[in-house]
Amino acid sequence: MKRRILILLLIAGIASTAEAQITVNATDPHLHYMGRTWTDNGAVALSWSGNSVDINFTGSSISTTLKDESGVNTYAVVLDGNVVQVLHPDQTKNDYKLAAGLSAGKHHLELFKRTEWAMGKTWFYGFTLDNGAKVLAASPVHKRKIEFYGNSITCGYAVLDTEGKDRGTAQYEDGYNSYAAITSRHYNAEFSSISKSGIGITVSWFPMIAPEMYDRLDANDPNSKWDFSKYTPDVVVINLFQNDSWLVTMPNNEQFKARFGTTPPTPEFIINAYASYVKNIRAKYPKAHIICILGSMDATKAGSPWPGYIDKAVATLHDNNIYTHFIPYKNTNGHPSKKEQQDIADDLIGYMDKTVKW
Repeated sequence: MKRRILILLLIAGIASTAEAQITVNATDPHLHYMGRTWTDNGAVALSWSGNSVDINFTGSSISTTLKDESGVNTYAVVLDGNVVQVLHPDQTKNDYKLAAGLSAGKHHLELFKRTEWAMGKTWFYGFTLDNGAKVLAASPVHKRKIEFYGNSITCGYAVLDTEGKDRGTAQYEDGYNSYAAITSRHYNAEFSSISKSGIGITVSWFPMIAPEMYDRLDANDPNSKWDFSKYTPDVVVINLFQNDSWLVTMPNNEQFKARFGTTPPTPEFIINAYASYVKNIRAKYPKAHIICILGSMDATKAGSPWPGYIDKAVATLHDNNIYTHFIPYKNTNGHPSKKEQQDIADDLIGYMDKTVKW
């Protein structure tokens, strides 16, 4: 009898502890998401580089439940403004401890997707807080909002490859340390990044081009369209043409053949394509400041025609709130390093401080 009572007490204790935990489901209004996301069977799909979810809470520990499509995505776990770990969710639905042993008082945690959509989606099911914790109100709406349209530079491709091999696999990519994220944090701005390594406006290293991607919710689904009324940026930054600058000179490339046949595009074609792309974005955001930048790779090298193409394209739009600004060529091999990403951010911030009134 005593043994039976002890077993019942143990079961009751376990059940009581489980019940005491606070589960914060993915659709809970206390959570705040950044970037284009969508709900999927009770989870929220995180796909784009820079997608994030944050929570304000009290308590000594916090966990999350995730399932990754590819098993290669990585996330920065940002606690009270500091990256405390890098999370690598796997392809089965699992719980992950994000922080423990926290001090009393309010805490803010952000789960930030460092890898781009080509690495696959992650399904976020929610957070779990410990006994006695509280979920606090969502973070105040950011007063400033930025949206970036870019390529590998904006995604933070190879930022973590300190050996100089310019490797672009997931373990070396870090959108948290991209110039886009750094610039947004500087302004305490919410940001959205519609970027993909290898993409161009006229031609890419794969079949899709930026004008076909910019309005998608799920980048892999051409029928999945983003509702632009859900996010209205004050500033749009476009950093494209780096990949075009290479591919238009490669007539044997399959994507060159698919887009141009056997004849390279003329400067007029390139200029018109850029102008059309910017016009499409302007139509979505009539009041935004649009900054058309380029750099810091060799598309801005001395003698490159590509900054001139952008200047001419923007001039045709006759819009005083569309600007051009070119980041100097970094004059090193490969993609921008962590320091060089910071350099791009510093350059862009300096320009925005002088140009944008918000």
